[in-house]
Amino acid sequence: MTVPRTICLGFLAVIAIGTFLLWMDDTIYNGSLGNPVTALFTATSAVCVTGLSVVDVGQFYSFWGQLCLLGLVEIGALGYMTANTVLLMLIGRKFGLRDKLALQKSLDTAGLGGVMPLLRSIIATMALFQLTGIILLMIVFVPDWGLRQGLWLSIFHSINGFNNAGFSLFPNSLVAYTTSPVINFTMSLLIIFGGLGYQAIMELYLWFKNQFTRDPMRREFSIHFKVVGSTTIFLLLAGTILFFVTEFNNPETLQGLSFFGKIQAAWFQSVTTRTAGFNSINVGEMTHAGIFITMILMFIGASPGSTGGGIKTTTSRILVNCTKAALEGRDEVLCYQRKIPATLLLKAVGVLVGSTCVVFFATLLIVLIQPKLGFGNVFFEIVSAFGTVGLSTGITGSLSIPSRLVAIATMYVGRVGVLLLMSALLGDPKPSAIDYPEENLLVG
Repeated sequence: MTVPRTICLGFLAVIAIGTFLLWMDDTIYNGSLGNPVTALFTATSAVCVTGLSVVDVGQFYSFWGQLCLLGLVEIGALGYMTANTVLLMLIGRKFGLRDKLALQKSLDTAGLGGVMPLLRSIIATMALFQLTGIILLMIVFVPDWGLRQGLWLSIFHSINGFNNAGFSLFPNSLVAYTTSPVINFTMSLLIIFGGLGYQAIMELYLWFKNQFTRDPMRREFSIHFKVVGSTTIFLLLAGTILFFVTEFNNPETLQGLSFFGKIQAAWFQSVTTRTAGFNSINVGEMTHAGIFITMILMFIGASPGSTGGGIKTTTSRILVNCTKAALEGRDEVLCYQRKIPATLLLKAVGVLVGSTCVVFFATLLIVLIQPKLGFGNVFFEIVSAFGTVGLSTGITGSLSIPSRLVAIATMYVGRVGVLLLMSALLGDPKPSAIDYPEENLLVG
């Protein structure tokens, strides 16, 4: 079995197990036979670290159901191959070349040599950030909810925050904490670093370490880190400014807040649209401009090797630089004085076109199935599902069973990736033995 098929089937296996566990919890906790489609939707949303839900998870599931949900989120964020490797490490099994190749594909790393050290650093990074998040969130949740419930709320939201999952035990997400500096800072920190990708985090850590250790070897940032870092900062700042402007006088979102409160809310909205799915304002009441900006940011998403989804920051940056090169009349694409290989350009175009087609057809299907939901609401929902974000205008609970199945498929494709899924279905491409002649045609 090929590596892409192993990864895709592995995700399906985890979703199937999660569906059964959540279905049993629903049946036992609520005292009647649970809806398997609801369990499937929630399990898929958890494994795909999306956060969309057709039920209020804080009320619908028991403590054990919520704990199961956290487990699915952790596995989904790590990736099937990574989680499986951790399990094999615990039982003491050694890794062969095939295991390392599968893990390399899952982690999207360039070589085999650094796979196992990267895996160990991933586990340590997740633990460090999530524990830090728990401690900081307890500052607010424990006084408000008591030690036991406050601790559980801190654990649940910290894990979901770093993994960019977006599940909340509150029915209105974090709207009650719109102006809380601690909640805004902590959740933003978790979401941003979770969306950077582990390689970028480790590179940043090694750079800081180098500054304090008098190492004569100067550590330079890789082009990957430069692209991820600069694009992330640009999107965060641009999103904050745009949300602040478009929602400033909206009585349902920012109007009633202080100036500092508006900045906090706009900043958090900019952060969370990068595939996290929490909201501190009512998304369904945002202006049309705010909704449109949210959809763009959701579609771009986080960075490669992270817990987030979307077409990724690197893909969008390559496409922008490709467009810039075409407008300037150049026949090569440059980024930080480095030439981008043609294979990466083809991959970026493939990701964009494939992702657009998935969103288009999924939206079309649901609009045909439930036209009363409205095109705008359905389009937003599908972009959120594909980007594994979890934000919604409020129609998730109104989706019919066929519409839920479409959304489930969209979340799955968004998590495993269009190119990986096509590789799993069609097999690895075989090199052509024929060198075809070139010919020009009119474009644009």
